[in-house]
Amino acid sequence: MDKLRSSFFAIGVPVIYAFLMRGIFLSDLYSTAVGIVSAAFILFGPLSIGAITVFLSPAKYAVNAWYDIFAPWLSLGLFVLLTFLVKFEGAICIVMAMPVFLVLGSAGGLIAGEIRRRRVRTRLNVAVAVLLPFLIVPIEGAFDIKPSTYEAYTTIEIDAPADVIWNNVVRVREISPEEDNGKLSKFMGFPRPVVAELDTLMKGGRRKAVFDKGLVFDEVVYDYSHEKKMSFSITPITAEIPPATLDEHVIVGGKYFTVLDGTYELEKISDNKYRLILYSHFSLNTTFNFYSGMWSKWIMSDIQNNILGIIKKRCEN
Repeated sequence: MDKLRSSFFAIGVPVIYAFLMRGIFLSDLYSTAVGIVSAAFILFGPLSIGAITVFLSPAKYAVNAWYDIFAPWLSLGLFVLLTFLVKFEGAICIVMAMPVFLVLGSAGGLIAGEIRRRRVRTRLNVAVAVLLPFLIVPIEGAFDIKPSTYEAYTTIEIDAPADVIWNNVVRVREISPEEDNGKLSKFMGFPRPVVAELDTLMKGGRRKAVFDKGLVFDEVVYDYSHEKKMSFSITPITAEIPPATLDEHVIVGGKYFTVLDGTYELEKISDNKYRLILYSHFSLNTTFNFYSGMWSKWIMSDIQNNILGIIKKRCEN
């Protein structure tokens, strides 16, 4: 019975705290200031959860460094699992957040373990750990966060005539699920590409790119050189995106992430062999763009490589 009670305090209380913290950060007061996609929640939240886990653990365990590293993973893992099961968060947010959660959770556990080894008063430290993310909010809110722009650059070599390649670029006929070879994007539940149609081969032409789950982009060509280059702006038709398509925190065209433009370029390598380049620019608006930017580039590159691979296969076959 005592062991069960100890386990509840060490694991259950941090999980309850995590849900309460999440609810507070989603409240009108905090969502206006920083919101859940903030350093206060994403970075300092797991630090606090890890520290609370070790502070509330039996002393014989808390002084062990290995315990301090891995015990917070139980609290954080249970919290993340429950948010997924009750559909508070989707796979995209969870996969992006977990590496940071685990590392900082362990850091919090190690700090708490060192404090306990020095026999410093636990109650005061628990209070500090509980309040830490909320104390960071006014500091973070004081910063003037400006959106950062990133580029995802991908390329592929195709053995086919230029006109065949270009026809498959400007009009991507319907992509079957069997053709879709996206890896990271598929694993994270990002909508897969379905079809793209350009109404006219010239500057000012409009291109409609359709993904599954109701994700649609309106694209306007602003630079066109036949069989050489096509650049287009990208505007997500947000009004038509069903709420369940993407996590609200990573929705395309939302508060934190939007795709700006895309460009196809076709370069001749040799007779009947060309290099097809696809690159895009996207904008992020978070207080930890250095981390979310890395993930976004991986996802965008995976989506683009998938499309290039489909075009290559169609052209060469």
